[in-house]
Amino acid sequence: MKLLISVDMEGISGIVHSSETNPERYDYQRGRELMTAEANAVVAGVLDADPTAEVLVADAHGTFRNLLPEQLDRRARLVRGKPRALNMLAGLDEETDAALFVGYHVRAGEGPGVLAHTMNGEILDVRVAGRSLGEIGLNAAMAGHRGVPVVLLSGDDAACAELTDLVPETVTVAVKEALGMAAAVTLHPEEARDRLRRAAADAVARRAEIPPLALTGPLDVEVDLASPHTIDLATLVPGVSRAGGARTVTFTSPDYATAYRLILLLAQLAMIKPA
Repeated sequence: MKLLISVDMEGISGIVHSSETNPERYDYQRGRELMTAEANAVVAGVLDADPTAEVLVADAHGTFRNLLPEQLDRRARLVRGKPRALNMLAGLDEETDAALFVGYHVRAGEGPGVLAHTMNGEILDVRVAGRSLGEIGLNAAMAGHRGVPVVLLSGDDAACAELTDLVPETVTVAVKEALGMAAAVTLHPEEARDRLRRAAADAVARRAEIPPLALTGPLDVEVDLASPHTIDLATLVPGVSRAGGARTVTFTSPDYATAYRLILLLAQLAMIKPA
């Protein structure tokens, strides 16, 4: 069995503020340690269920260089660094049996949700076939495009609800209750890890009962962007045009994989500042 564990940072137990997730801030090292420990708990749970499983752990936050390699469970392999194909899902392929999302957060505009956003602060919303999707939905649908179910998600209660709305059968672990953008009632990290280990084992054992999230094409996609400069750049991409409100660009994709790649490109264009 081959499994991919994609690990973000905002949804880790104990983390509530950008000072704990930003490499330039004072509490980042502590955030890295908490993130690595939760990844290890999920690795342990997966291997409790199947000691022979092949486990890939994809660092899926910011620079994709946050997990501490020397502290990661040595039975797993680490996918690290960027840019890379499939972004937060690097390592996923048609041979992957299941994906597990750890430390994920709710999409931009939803809440209360700890550190809610979609990819970066410049993406206000993404709608695929009329449905608003954040990183949870976008990545779950990409896994689903390859026939891979997301069997586990951890994060705050809002993040768990976001995936449950899309795939009710998925196992979720709320490691904190969001009170706002930078506030939560959080489990003790050791309690969160214990719950994650048990839930990961259960999720892997139940993987056949959890369907992939499949979005079939052609798909109409709308992306709301914060910066007029980004909209100007986006419309240079063939097939992308302004539509609706002043902040919206749109395109039609023949399949979800193509839509996913173009959404990732728009997110990168959003990071370019005017000269």
